[in-house]
Amino acid sequence: MDKRIRTEQNVITMPDFRAQNPYGILSQVEAYWDALREGDVLPKRSQVDPRGIERALEYAFILERVTSGVARMRLAGSHLHDLMGMEVRGMTLTSLFEDGAQSRIAGLLEEVFQTPATAEIWMRRPQGAEGRMLLLPLRSDLGDVSRILGCMICPDAGDSAGQRFDLGSVTLRAVGSCPAPAPQPAPQGFAEPSAPFEAAPADPKRPPYLRLVKNDNG
Repeated sequence: MDKRIRTEQNVITMPDFRAQNPYGILSQVEAYWDALREGDVLPKRSQVDPRGIERALEYAFILERVTSGVARMRLAGSHLHDLMGMEVRGMTLTSLFEDGAQSRIAGLLEEVFQTPATAEIWMRRPQGAEGRMLLLPLRSDLGDVSRILGCMICPDAGDSAGQRFDLGSVTLRAVGSCPAPAPQPAPQGFAEPSAPFEAAPADPKRPPYLRLVKNDNG
């Protein structure tokens, strides 16, 4: 397997996902995001190429800021669908959490967008299943920081589908404090299609995928 991180058409090969460390995929997604950065300049949403995070697609999602403290799922991998027991596209990030945690999540989103900063979140469900989430800020094509590349993993969810999460500890890092690799020229990545594609039926054997959410904001 190719262990290198390389930039070619914004496809950056990530290290293998190791089953004994399921949370390692978070670091791999962050490494991809880091490789797209140019110093403190955040990557654009259009630079994110799903081929570059192929091993993480089922855990990945894209958020779009709607208003202060509110961000909706535009794209979401199959793991999130399975965790919540429902379609999550169009849902707000706060709706994945218990009522008592939602104001903290709203504030955290604003920290990520406004600072900008990365965030790693530790979560727990009432029946004990633990999970982690990574939030990485992105620019829109207009240049404003209003998108997030996210990754969410709950490896031992079991039969807890549909249960919301409580918020544990959070690690925030301002982007200026996150070392970035030397800038490398790379052509523009993919843009979202103008119409939603058909969602695949629930199937435990289906390959990883992302789902599109279409709205008028682009």
